[in-house]
Amino acid sequence: MLTFHLTSHSNVAPYLQIVQQVRQSLLAGVLHPGDQLPTVKDVVAALAINPNTVLKAYRELEREGLVEGRQGVGTFALRRPDGPPPAVQAMLGRSLARWVDKARLAGFDDAGMESLLRATLLSAADEAIA
Repeated sequence: MLTFHLTSHSNVAPYLQIVQQVRQSLLAGVLHPGDQLPTVKDVVAALAINPNTVLKAYRELEREGLVEGRQGVGTFALRRPDGPPPAVQAMLGRSLARWVDKARLAGFDDAGMESLLRATLLSAADEAIA
């Protein structure tokens, strides 16, 4: 069963964190079409958040065509979003984990790593435009 985690110090809204985690779980092959997502009630109990936050996330995923809500039954994964296959995701994840270990050894905390990643992404985007 998929378990959500929210980062309170993130600049990403809680509902978007849930959306991103479902997308990533589908991309990585952790969540498959037909699998049931945790119920709103279960997510609210586990994360101590407002039910409307979870509902907003699930509605966004429905709008994207990734999940389907079934009245009285729950919310189910419909399809995998476009992106690299699970094997590539796993390889990149392992590579990123090694990078995180190196960054921690260099003295970075999570916020510092996020900042460096965002700066690198912006720089790469600027280079692609130029």
